[in-house]
Amino acid sequence: MVIGVDPHKHSHTAVAADELGRKKAQKTVRARRDGHRELIAWGRQACPDGRTWAVEDVRHVAGGLVRELLAAGEPVVFVPPKLMAGERRGGRERGKSDPVDALAIARLALREDADLPAVRLDAQVLEIRRLGDYRDDLVAERTRVINRLRWMVHDLDPELAPAPRSLGSARARAKLETGLRALPASAGQRVALSQLARVAALTAEITGLEQDLAPLVTALVPGLLALPGVAVLTAAKILGEAGDIRRFTSGAAFARHNGTAPIPASSGTGEDGPHRLNRGGNRQLNAAIHRIALAQARCHPGARALLERRGRDKHETRKASFRVLKRHLSDAVYRALKADAWRLDDPSRQAA
Repeated sequence: MVIGVDPHKHSHTAVAADELGRKKAQKTVRARRDGHRELIAWGRQACPDGRTWAVEDVRHVAGGLVRELLAAGEPVVFVPPKLMAGERRGGRERGKSDPVDALAIARLALREDADLPAVRLDAQVLEIRRLGDYRDDLVAERTRVINRLRWMVHDLDPELAPAPRSLGSARARAKLETGLRALPASAGQRVALSQLARVAALTAEITGLEQDLAPLVTALVPGLLALPGVAVLTAAKILGEAGDIRRFTSGAAFARHNGTAPIPASSGTGEDGPHRLNRGGNRQLNAAIHRIALAQARCHPGARALLERRGRDKHETRKASFRVLKRHLSDAVYRALKADAWRLDDPSRQAA
């Protein structure tokens, strides 16, 4: 049987379904440790002959429950939120509620059983993922502050406007600060100087997080870092999103998960017909592989040769050729992570 879980900040709702997708039991608990343990006990009672927990992959609200399930020895799979939209539209129950969603999660897990990788949460990977996610939040916040600052500077004196993407540099910030302080005192000047100080503080914290990530990532995935186009931040994103690569049964399963596996788009043209862009999968992983592809397309001979060779086909667009490159890179990333996977089991050998 499968137990679908719809996780939320304050509560988790679970529905047990049999192999035909029929609802057998339902339970709602508080999203706290005692609630997690209550849910595990209920699941064992509702499905005494074996069960798989299917949890919607909402990281910040499902993490605690998933860690409790794994610590209790329960098998868990994540259900991507992108798949849930179609499942809800095709559901047999009208409306939307936590039990309806939990049942939809269970049914989707039953249908996609072979394509949903088992969950493995490693403490070292979790640390990297948290640091990486926090850095992403800070970068987004810095971008918002810079945008507000640039409009304020434009309003005060357009001649002081810094070059695009230059405020990450201490020299550019110092130049702008000097210009702002030379202006007559005003509320706008005060706000702009405050925003500039905020940009400097965020930049320092972002740099510090990058320095914290470097030794952690280097210890766990040196093989991944050896791939052309893979730097510390890209490797951290891949490791944090993929987790233990051994949960994927093959490179093809990993490609399906990260959205680089092509989707057939043919009818009546045979098996080798055209393919279209895959908009599913983990988009964070897909973006990381896209960055690797961009770097290799500029400076890696093998990638450039592949793009040039496929570019000679008049029926294939540049974007289609680029998708082929990303699919090859997905396999390269998978092999590198597989080669480094033993380091997750033996921390004492990470420096070897």
